[in-house]
Amino acid sequence: MPLLTSGTGRIDSRAMRKDEGTGGKLCVVLLAISLVLFTMSCRESGSGPLTAARSAFTTVTSPVRYLGYAVTTPFRSLGNVLHNITADEQTLSDLEAANAELEARNAELEEYELTAERLQDLLDLKSSYNLQSTGARIISSSSDSWTSTVVIDKGTSSGLAVGMPVTGPGGVIGQIMEVSATTATVRLITDESSSVSAMVQSSRAQGMLEGSADGTLHLTLIKTDQEVEVDDIIVTSGLGGVFPKGLPLGRVTSVDKADGALYYTITVEPFSTAESYEEVLVITALNEDQQATADDIAEADEQEETITSDDDSSSTDDEDADDTESDDDTDATAGTDEADGAE
Repeated sequence: MPLLTSGTGRIDSRAMRKDEGTGGKLCVVLLAISLVLFTMSCRESGSGPLTAARSAFTTVTSPVRYLGYAVTTPFRSLGNVLHNITADEQTLSDLEAANAELEARNAELEEYELTAERLQDLLDLKSSYNLQSTGARIISSSSDSWTSTVVIDKGTSSGLAVGMPVTGPGGVIGQIMEVSATTATVRLITDESSSVSAMVQSSRAQGMLEGSADGTLHLTLIKTDQEVEVDDIIVTSGLGGVFPKGLPLGRVTSVDKADGALYYTITVEPFSTAESYEEVLVITALNEDQQATADDIAEADEQEETITSDDDSSSTDDEDADDTESDDDTDATAGTDEADGAE
């Protein structure tokens, strides 16, 4: 509504008062109408002209409201996407830190699981062979290429001594060669200075399992008239009273027989290697049933006598051959002298 002004540019106060009076009356009228409609609606109790009118208005305006909702939905979704894209950097950093912590925790749990499996394998070996032993952890290995040794974290203070056998979950790995108060050095069976009394599990043929400079194991002193095949299991024989009888050592990978040889050339793959394990068992004492029997000792003595006899026969044959060659040389010399005399 245009405002009336006087000649001097001032707003006409009478027009302002008239507008204010008109607005006040309108508000009073609308308020009265609202009260009347509210009262009538309460008295209708769900039926009546006002309820019908309200229902008709809702029916008429529903398509408009649905259209408005459909139009605004993509904009609300776009708003959510924009909100996610513009998430603050601190929230993202927190999520990354939480993810890294979960990954580290998962790796830690996996390590605990693997350790538990290794320790359970050692306990199974100890139980199966009724071993009197103590557990130890490998803390270092030899740093040169001439020896195959490892160092464990227990020594004389734990009751360990030189000569005690050491096993992994799969079988024998070596023997203590040096010991201090808190550590011990173990010579592995693959070391070229290592020699373990062993036998073929199936045929009971006895020999010596020896290491070599390249880490290969060889089973020696098995005669060619004894039975041994590829994939045969090699175990400790118990002779010498150092290693318990029957502990796994390895599996035969090759059996060769040279022409005229008295013994096989046998290669063995070890069941246990220090590189595969972190924990070991040190056998501190032998039970009576873990030692070689009188029959085992008698058989070993008989085999040794046979070996000695064969070596003596071989030496005798060599000496006879040398004597024959000497006689031939003497005869030849004599014939030459006679020929010179005849001339």
